[in-house]
Amino acid sequence: MKNIALPKKIDFKEGKKINEGTVIIEPCHPGYGMTLGNSLRRVLLSSLPGAAVVGVKIAGVEHEFTTLPHIKEDILEIILNLKQLRLKVFSNKEIKLELDVAGKKEVKAGDIVKNSEVEIINSDLTLANITDMAGSLKMEIYVNFGIGYCPVENIEEGKDMVGYIEMDAIYSPILSTGIKVENVRVGKMTNWDRLILNIVTDGTINYREAFEQSTRILIEQFSALIGEKKEETEESAEKEDDSSGDEPEKKGQLIEDKYQADDKKTKISDKTDKAAEPKKKRGRPKKNS
Repeated sequence: MKNIALPKKIDFKEGKKINEGTVIIEPCHPGYGMTLGNSLRRVLLSSLPGAAVVGVKIAGVEHEFTTLPHIKEDILEIILNLKQLRLKVFSNKEIKLELDVAGKKEVKAGDIVKNSEVEIINSDLTLANITDMAGSLKMEIYVNFGIGYCPVENIEEGKDMVGYIEMDAIYSPILSTGIKVENVRVGKMTNWDRLILNIVTDGTINYREAFEQSTRILIEQFSALIGEKKEETEESAEKEDDSSGDEPEKKGQLIEDKYQADDKKTKISDKTDKAAEPKKKRGRPKKNS
């Protein structure tokens, strides 16, 4: 059976921004550039783990359809700003972050109280604007770890808390990804593929790590499809090993039986030769007269 050729060259090129990069894979078997590209793109956008804000409690606010005095933005705008918060979480449990600001100022993500289990990537993100010295903003921000996108209906933590506002969570660390397939020459063939994969992350992970994680996920999924076949192959290999272990004993037994048969034949032939020999006459030889 003729095997499909595998890509031999993978180049990683940094983009203009820190969180952007391009992966070039070549040469791919004709048609496989789009096959690999679509699979990687779907996994990158939907299946990589990350952290996101899942809810918030704001002092003096009972629901999101309201405003606060001396705050330029309404609560809905503040929630939308919180959704843009990019975080690195070093725990699998829900974490509470606190923000307490007073006075006329622009409230940024960097004003959130530091926490050893959370790293804020875009600390210059504007969350709200306090327009008067009498204004203040105090809130508790709840952060969790997950995969892909999670709607409010699937988030159970905090639903019974008074004043808790639930939020859709976008855990994916990938902002955008695109694929491009070009023709590349291999020997006399000109219809082979070059896959160009452009990846833009949110800064919590670099593009190369995102590519490697998505590749591992695909390998694990496809490996599961041939799991039974793998077990059958291992069982047959064990049987072959057992049978090959018995072969020396069988050979030794055969050799021993052969030697025993040869000995029997030798004894029988000796008896036959002795029976065929003429019997010697006893007594003195006669004298010639």
